[in-house]
Amino acid sequence: MRAFVLVLASLLGAGAVLAQETPLGPGDNIKVTVYQNPDLSSEHRISQTGNITFPLVGAVNLGGLTIPQAQDRIAKSLKDGGFVLKPQVSVSLTEIRSVQVSILGQVGKPGRYPIEIGNSKVSDMIAAAGGVGPLGADIVTLVGTRQGKPLKVDIDLPMIYQSGRNDLDTTVAGGDIIYVQRAPSFYIYGEVQKPGVFRLERGTTLLQALAQSGGLTQRGTEKGLRLHRRDANNQVKILEPKMNDPILPDDVIYIRESVF
Repeated sequence: MRAFVLVLASLLGAGAVLAQETPLGPGDNIKVTVYQNPDLSSEHRISQTGNITFPLVGAVNLGGLTIPQAQDRIAKSLKDGGFVLKPQVSVSLTEIRSVQVSILGQVGKPGRYPIEIGNSKVSDMIAAAGGVGPLGADIVTLVGTRQGKPLKVDIDLPMIYQSGRNDLDTTVAGGDIIYVQRAPSFYIYGEVQKPGVFRLERGTTLLQALAQSGGLTQRGTEKGLRLHRRDANNQVKILEPKMNDPILPDDVIYIRESVF
């Protein structure tokens, strides 16, 4: 677990680096600051052709350039035009629309979403997609590439929201895929009020599972209760659990009819 947290911390620390490495594209908003030349400092939206119109210089093509490359190009244009002798240019990304993240599975509105703010997190993107649906799992999976290497991270959303573990909220990058799978479930049938399939919440016990099904019918009995569970070899075992025993994903609980 500690190694997992260290990896995430490393990724989060690299968020600013990822923003520096992300190529600029159409729709992106940037802020350009020229040191000791406040009249040249300005904000721009990159056009469909990859250009901005910069004061004095005119059209400057920044499409496909990283932030450091864009800074160099603007500085060179100012120097070559004789407008600033030794220009010191800073470019910051204020809104990203050219790079997108795919959000799939159990969310309100699956689809492709632009990363509109630098250093956006997984939780930000899920919120943009309408949040996790009622059947969505607590653990979401992020798949992408960082510095040419494949990345796959499972992220515990309740740990972020309820426990304030913002260090677990990974920074997204263009081309990432966020997948919210269906939540684990269990089954109850036999002499209960509402037999069927139920979402399995963390730490659910057998007693709580019975309560979710509305409890026993008048003919139901806790005696002889059976639980069918698959083991690591995918073999079904029949157990006689106690009321405080935890329920696991895909457990099947059978409530028998009383003989009296």
